This record gives sequence, C-alpha cells and structure tokens, in this order.
Amino acid sequence: MESLRLGVLDLAPRLSGISAETALREALLLAQSAEAWGYHRYWVAEHHDIQGLACPSPEVLLGHIGALTSRIQLGSGALLLPHYSPLKVVESFHLLSALCPGRIELGLGRAPGGPPHASMALSGNFLKAVAELPETIRAVMELLQDGYAYEGQPVTARPLPAVPPVPWLLGTGVRSGEYAARFGTGYVFGSYMSDKEAEPVLEQYRRNFEPSLLMPEPRSMVAVAVICASSAEEAALLAEESRWPDHAEQGDRGAGTGEDKSGPPLLSGTPQQLKENLEQMAHRCGTGELLIFTPLQDYEKRRASYRLLAESVLSPGKTI
Repeated sequence: MESLRLGVLDLAPRLSGISAETALREALLLAQSAEAWGYHRYWVAEHHDIQGLACPSPEVLLGHIGALTSRIQLGSGALLLPHYSPLKVVESFHLLSALCPGRIELGLGRAPGGPPHASMALSGNFLKAVAELPETIRAVMELLQDGYAYEGQPVTARPLPAVPPVPWLLGTGVRSGEYAARFGTGYVFGSYMSDKEAEPVLEQYRRNFEPSLLMPEPRSMVAVAVICASSAEEAALLAEESRWPDHAEQGDRGAGTGEDKSGPPLLSGTPQQLKENLEQMAHRCGTGELLIFTPLQDYEKRRASYRLLAESVLSPGKTI
C-alpha cells in the first residue's frame, strides 16, 4: 500500500513542576521535530482552566509555530466551535493561512474543553450553543467560501488568503460524522477517545458526503493513541506508566468532541509491530492518514516515541 501520512496530535501538556513557558517550548520542539522526521501535520488541541494543559488558544500557538517551521501542515485538533462566533473563527484562520500559505487546517470540535464554570465564563450557555451547532458550522463553511451574509448583507472574513484553511470536524460517533458529511468537511474519528468502531462511522460519512468547494471528495483520518519503544518490554512498561492527562478526570479527553467518555484504546509496541498495526488499521478504515497522540508524561520519551514511529512508518528522506 501507499505510505501512510502521519500527523501529531498534541495537547500541549504542562507536566508536573514544569512552567507554562517550558510546556509551550516543548510544543514548538515537538512540531519542529515532527517536521524534520517527515510527519505531514501537527495539530494542537484547545482546553480551558485545566492545570495540566497549556493551550487555550490553538490559533495563537499555531501562529508562533508556523513562523518557526516551513513545511508541516498546522491545525487545531480541535478548536471548540460552540464557544465562538463563526466570523471570528474564520478571520483568525484566514489570517493564519495568509501567514503560512497552504499549510493551515481548521479542525472543529464541540466539547466544552474544561470544567463547567470555565465554559460558562467563556461563552455563557454552552448547551444552547451546542444545539445551534449545525447552523454555526454552516456559517463557518460559508465564510470559508466567501459566501456568507448577515441579515441579507454580505460579510467577508478578511483577510482572504490565496489558499483557504482546510476544514475538518473531529468526533467519535455518528452525529459528528453526519455533520461532516452534510457540510462537506473532512472527518477525524477520535479512536483514542472512544470504544466505538471507526469503520462503520467512516463508511457512513463517506456514503452521505456532500461535496463543498473546499472539500470536493470525502477525506478521513483516524486519531489513535500510540506508544512506540525499541523493545516490546519497554513499550509495555511505558504503556503501564502512562496515564491520561489531568483533564481526563474532569470528563474531557483530548481533542474535544464531547461524544464519548469510555475507556480509550492504546496501541503500544516496537516500531515494526506498530507499523503493521497502523497499516492494518488504515486499511480497515479506508484512510491513508492517521493522527498520532502519545500520552507519555515525559517530554523526551514522548519525542522518542514519535521519532521511532516515523523511522519505521515514514519513508526515509520523505518530503512533505
């Protein structure tokens, strides 16, 4: 089969005793390293008032990383749309796209991304915003395609970049897949957040997909938790030592979909074992793109896992 495209999904963890400044430098280092190792994309998640995570604003961090990288695709995984005005979201990502031409992806989710009072302080009635999400997604897509009107008057999300951001929805179930199909976005199934099977959800997404100007054909990814080590014994030990970040205890795992809170699967093993497992998963799911989340609580070990995986799965010297 054709070589897989791998991406990094980062929560910008602030590990115990580490400052926010150090955590953000580690996020930059991971993105720069991923680019050097041949990863296709780096996405960062959004969270609020969670002590163990350092990124409440993906668009700000991505602007910084974009200035210090040159090729790797950059995106939000996810930006939590119920909190925000569609115009402000698209303005921010249009600006990123103008700063980093052809490199920006807008991944959208619907979870609160933090404890209840933080969500209320951020955007008021979150449940009302979730109920209005279909219309909010529609507005985002119209703005991305410069076809939006407010009270009958055209409104443009400026600046208009030469290459607009690529739209994706993230989720763990049928509802988010239906939204992605209806509005013509890519779809990321959060396997690492769910005990559901990805295949039927992705198949339904592809079957019901309605093309948009920005996504003429369905595109899918699977986000999977992976720990890679030189030996099976070390991989097993790291998997046993790993834990979900502190925010998992507050009912919000990772990329912000709000659809499933049950125990997520984790793949661990040697580079060759994981190469085979990931290729089989991609084949079953009908996708050539995977988004890798590595929940290790040590920055160096986390980078080593991503490096070993890249050396096994990605072709040496591959350019993006």
